[in-house]
Amino acid sequence: MEYTHLGRSGVKVSRLCLGTMNFGPQTSEPDSFALMDRALELGINFFDTANVYGWKLGEGWTEEIIGHWFAQGGGRREKVVLATKVYGRMGEWPNQSRLSAVHIKRACEDSLRRLKTDWIDVYQMHHVDRETPWEEIWQAMEQLVREGKVVYVGSSNFAGWHLAQAQEAARSRHFLGLVSEQSLYNLNERTIELEVIPACEAYGIGLIPWSPLGRGLLAGVLQSVDGGRRANEDLKKEVAQSRSKLEAYEGLCARIGESPATVALAWLLHQRAVTSPIIGPRTMEQLEGAMRALSLSLSNDILKQLDELFPGPGGTAPESYAW
Repeated sequence: MEYTHLGRSGVKVSRLCLGTMNFGPQTSEPDSFALMDRALELGINFFDTANVYGWKLGEGWTEEIIGHWFAQGGGRREKVVLATKVYGRMGEWPNQSRLSAVHIKRACEDSLRRLKTDWIDVYQMHHVDRETPWEEIWQAMEQLVREGKVVYVGSSNFAGWHLAQAQEAARSRHFLGLVSEQSLYNLNERTIELEVIPACEAYGIGLIPWSPLGRGLLAGVLQSVDGGRRANEDLKKEVAQSRSKLEAYEGLCARIGESPATVALAWLLHQRAVTSPIIGPRTMEQLEGAMRALSLSLSNDILKQLDELFPGPGGTAPESYAW
C-alpha cells in the first residue's frame, strides 16, 4: 500500500479510502466486519462514513456497525484514520440538520457515541450550508478541536468559491481550516476540474473523489446490462445515451487486458490532485479487485485515449471556456 499526506496536513492516509455507505443496507454487520479487517490487512488505513449512512432517519446505522467493530479492540481504532460527516437530517425537529453550531455539537457527540470512540480524525461537512455564517461554523469546529473530539476538518460537495470562502474565514481566525474536500469525480464526471481542483491545489486541500466508477457506469456496465442483469432505470438511461462511448471504453480496457473498473480507478490515481478515491465494496471480491488499480500504470497514450473518450470540461476555468 502507498500512503500520502491528506492535503497539506501531516497525517498520512492510504491511496484508497474504504467507503462504508453499503454497510447495513447492502452488507450485513458480520460481512462489514470482515471487509474492514481485510482492509487493514491490505494496508488501507483511511475509512469514510457519515452519520446519515444506513438511511434510517436518526439511527446512524453504519456508524453503529463501525463502532461495534472498533469495540472488538486489537488496535482497530488506533490504526484507522476515521472520517465521518455532519449536515444531513438526523430527525424531524428544527436544528437536527445542516451546520448550525447547535447541530454540529450535538451531531458530533452522537457520532462519537455510535462509533464508540473518543475522537474523529476528519470531521467533514457533508454539504455547504449557505444559511449559516462561517464565523459560527468555525467557532463550533474550533471548540470540538480544543476538546480533542475532532482532529481535522474537511468538506464535501463544495464549489471552488466555497473552499476559498471557508479557508479565508479560517485564516482570519488563525485556524487550520479544511484539509480535505470530498467531491464527485470520475472519468465521466469531471466538472470539478474547472474550479474545485484548482482551489484544492491552491489551498493545500486533499481531494477525495466519491463515486469513482460513476455509479457503475465505468465498471463494465454493458456486459451487465446486455447480459440481462438487473439495473435501475437511471443507469439504463445513461447507458442508452452513452452506449457508443462506453463501447469504445470497454473495448480499450479489453485491449490492454484490464477490467473497466480497474482502469477507471487507476485513472483517478494518475490525477495530480487526487489523494484517495473512495471505494465502496459490498463484497470481499470487490475489495480485493480494487487493489489492482494501485499497481496499474497507464501509459501517456492510454491516458490520451481516455481523455478523448471522456474529455471533461477542457481544463481549468476560465481558459476552458474563454481565452
